[in-house]
Amino acid sequence: MKERKIFKELQKIIVCFFLCFTLPATAQDLGDVNGDWNIDIVDALLTAQYYVGLNPGNFNPGNADVNCDNSIDIVDALLIAQYYVGLIPAMPCSATNPPTPTPTNPPSGIVYAAPYGSSGAPGTENEPTTLRDALLLVQPGGMIYLRGGTYTYSETILIEPANSGSPGKTKSIVAYSGETPVLNFSAMAENSSNRGLQVNGNYWYIKGIIAEEAGDNGIFIGGDNNTVERCITRRNHDTGLQLGRYDSSFSSINDWPSNNLILQCESHDNADSDNEDADGFAAKLTSGTGNTFRGCISHNNIDDGWDLYTKTDTGSIGPVTLEYCIAYGNGTLTNGSTSGNGDKNGFKLGGEDIAVNHTVKYCIAFNNGKHGFTYNRNTGSMQIVNCASFYSAERNFNFDGGSSTFINNLSYESGDTDRIIGSALNPAYNCWWDDQNGTINPSGLNVTSADFVSLAIGSISYNADGTLNYGNFLALAPGSDLVGAGMSGGNIGAR
Repeated sequence: MKERKIFKELQKIIVCFFLCFTLPATAQDLGDVNGDWNIDIVDALLTAQYYVGLNPGNFNPGNADVNCDNSIDIVDALLIAQYYVGLIPAMPCSATNPPTPTPTNPPSGIVYAAPYGSSGAPGTENEPTTLRDALLLVQPGGMIYLRGGTYTYSETILIEPANSGSPGKTKSIVAYSGETPVLNFSAMAENSSNRGLQVNGNYWYIKGIIAEEAGDNGIFIGGDNNTVERCITRRNHDTGLQLGRYDSSFSSINDWPSNNLILQCESHDNADSDNEDADGFAAKLTSGTGNTFRGCISHNNIDDGWDLYTKTDTGSIGPVTLEYCIAYGNGTLTNGSTSGNGDKNGFKLGGEDIAVNHTVKYCIAFNNGKHGFTYNRNTGSMQIVNCASFYSAERNFNFDGGSSTFINNLSYESGDTDRIIGSALNPAYNCWWDDQNGTINPSGLNVTSADFVSLAIGSISYNADGTLNYGNFLALAPGSDLVGAGMSGGNIGAR
């Protein structure tokens, strides 16, 4: 075929370029057809293959029309080769002469987005679009597949309230199998309006992304009935993932984010310039009812692991459920830096004498810079069940007020004596810590390191039911008198 003869001749020319010149390529989008952030001889060959109908894999046509003539042909391949060897300083299709494609609906319920995606591309696997365009293309019940790599932004990625799924037709943003998409907002200045990914819509499912270095929250949830699963928020300039109202005129709890599930997510090394506000997770000030954190890990944030703070200006928030979560090392970043300003608690459960009846079950706090679990002036009736805390700088459990119920909780070694006001149902079902006498338990249970298989956290994996699998960490040793010593024959502690 004539086209194949042309391809062979072009291949000879390209090979000559490759052998005779060694100028390095510059990473950019236009011309980088295989998404490796380099423009090189491979991109020229792939473009030529595409032109003659060989359908090469890992080819992004959106970056191949380098002369903006709305076609991909042999000229584009030659231009890419010429750019690579330094014969032209830039692609003819420059920022001053861009193509103007129009977004079209994808042919199926799946939209593909990629760091190298092109605005206006159809969002197919071979022609991925941008994340912003994908958010407009995806339909209720549809899914955005995010390809791996770093997506760099200087402005918030906003999902508007009108851009919502519906019951049974959730809109999804999911990491492509085996790949990790990173939303990087490092170009943002620290400012309360500079959030990373802000979800004001309803019925969204987000899985497997990293949101980092935003000027405020990495991920902010302002809508209802959303699920965020196995995402990471790190190094943001305020709380990593936060639930709250997106409109300051919303004064009623009925307008605040409700029925959201945060599942098996991790948040760490979030720190603001004042070193006092950036938590791992927060549902505070203006979060609604029915919100749950399950199997999440918050560590090495400058302020608290979890913050459920309330204040009189906005009143009570909705009760939050925390299940199978871990908070450790808060108050000190991973690099060892710390500050006297942060509260440094593992789980901070209230504020300003406002009663909210949260539920905390099977959660663990250790090595936090102040308290493990603290009521923080929440005067409500919380349920604190099968939780464990140890090695807190001050108290493992700090409850100076309210009428909370405590069942099967375990405290071991801390800087100060636990304070418990509320109902323990049967005091024998809890082991508290006294800095002078060790374990406080009316049945004579005495907690020592020998009660545990291990007090060192190792690798953590996820169970299908939403819980965490942390191996032998805090598992009760065979023969421990804490086994079966709790209410209804259960264990004391979180394992």
